Amino acid sequence: MKKSVDIERFEKRLGYTFKDPKYLLDALTHPSFSSTSRCDNQRLEFIGDRVLGLIVAEAIAKQDPKASEGKLAPRFNALVRKETCSGVAQEIDLGLVLKLGRSEMITGGRRKNAVLGDAMEAVLAAVYLDGGFSVAKDTVLRLWGKRISSVDLDSRDSKTRLQEWAQARQLEPPAYTLIDRSGPDHSPIFNIQVELKTGEQTCAKAGNKRDAEQAAAKIMLAILKDKE
Repeated sequence: MKKSVDIERFEKRLGYTFKDPKYLLDALTHPSFSSTSRCDNQRLEFIGDRVLGLIVAEAIAKQDPKASEGKLAPRFNALVRKETCSGVAQEIDLGLVLKLGRSEMITGGRRKNAVLGDAMEAVLAAVYLDGGFSVAKDTVLRLWGKRISSVDLDSRDSKTRLQEWAQARQLEPPAYTLIDRSGPDHSPIFNIQVELKTGEQTCAKAGNKRDAEQAAAKIMLAILKDKE
């Protein structure tokens, strides 16, 4: 199978040249593009998630041999979550070579965290299947290297941190409310408000409720930090 120039350039950015290009092509095929006669990247995403998890778990355990499971878990979650995978994907311009359906392209699929994060996991699975675990490990450690070495000692997500802030002050948990939903059904925007019993309120928008809640909590934490 002859590779396109774009694929060859992507392999250079990825740092791995595929022996069987079909693995990579499947990894780059979003379900919106596929049909019954084509493969998409969902099965590879499933495999890649596990490959990434094992490599990251081993890396952070070696990095801090004395850390307890309770300290390792938030670091692990920070390194394997969809937003982090999407960030790595953006650094190697994975979006440029994604095969998307027309509707997904129109709604900005090449920039969506969920699409990029899933595709990044699928690409890691493709590397693993084509080159073996050792090659996949080298790829992850190279692409995630700075993130692994600088991951915060406390990498809990914003909602968890805000809830623990409230608990430490014997307050009720933060309340999240959907203020508004806009945009078409295939590309909605959610506006979420978080409120504390002390009266503080912040809002944030995102393409799904979870991301909007996390964003609102992050803004709230910044406000609370300024007040301390």
